[in-house]
Amino acid sequence: MTAAFTHRLAGSGLIARLDPDQWRPGSWILSIDDTPQSHVDMTDPTVLHFEYIARMGHVIDAAFPAGQSITAIHLGAGALTIPRYIEATRPGSRQQVIEIERDLIDFVREHCPLPRGASIRCRYGDGREVMESLPKGLLGQVNLVIVDVFHGARTPAHVTSVEFYSAIKELLSPNGIVVANVADGPPMSFARGQLATLRYVFGDAFGVAEQGVANGKRFGNVVIGAVSGGAVPPWVATLAGKGPHPTGLIAGADAVTWAASATIVTDNTAVDSPPPARNLFRS
Repeated sequence: MTAAFTHRLAGSGLIARLDPDQWRPGSWILSIDDTPQSHVDMTDPTVLHFEYIARMGHVIDAAFPAGQSITAIHLGAGALTIPRYIEATRPGSRQQVIEIERDLIDFVREHCPLPRGASIRCRYGDGREVMESLPKGLLGQVNLVIVDVFHGARTPAHVTSVEFYSAIKELLSPNGIVVANVADGPPMSFARGQLATLRYVFGDAFGVAEQGVANGKRFGNVVIGAVSGGAVPPWVATLAGKGPHPTGLIAGADAVTWAASATIVTDNTAVDSPPPARNLFRS
């Protein structure tokens, strides 16, 4: 069996680990601080194995026709799974990845190289700081912003606020989309706050998750999104049928109810996402 690779990240001191997927030859699982972050299939980058990444892929597919190139910004690198997916399904897309741990990208690219010719540029530094300093020519030109920023198993507070999402909104094209990966558990206060904050900034927002997570019964990932035009588009309704199942869709009246008890997050009130139980990812 292929050996695992490990690397201590210079910035955080956390351990990054790439393990071969024993069930899918040619695939790798990236973990940081013992928390699974990404899965990448080097033989077929259109395979999105992790549940929340598959849901992100469904949002992208519903919003942008296959084969149509887009401009995308990714905050957080992981194993570069979504950039690889976009390159495979929408060749010629212009993508920028922002990652604070430069050697994480070097580590991933050494063992899981990017496809030749892909227009995927990597920038290094704090995701919000680098995003806010991008060339002004990008304002109003970006089709998709993916927010998947974690320090170990937690999302840092400064990428969760009204001010942060307002900066993203300035980058988005008229029908551009922001998609964020939010990890939380009962009573889902953090995730509800993120949905409420997106609704405040954009006028409306939606979420999709495994049914038990959407119902607030267990810890997991909620993929939340909003469109720069405000109203949630009709294609959001199709996400409930795309899996992985069972799927809980949080949209329309359900989104209003789901976020009703939450407080809108600002830079002054933001906190890191809650940590999962240490044994959550251990067998």
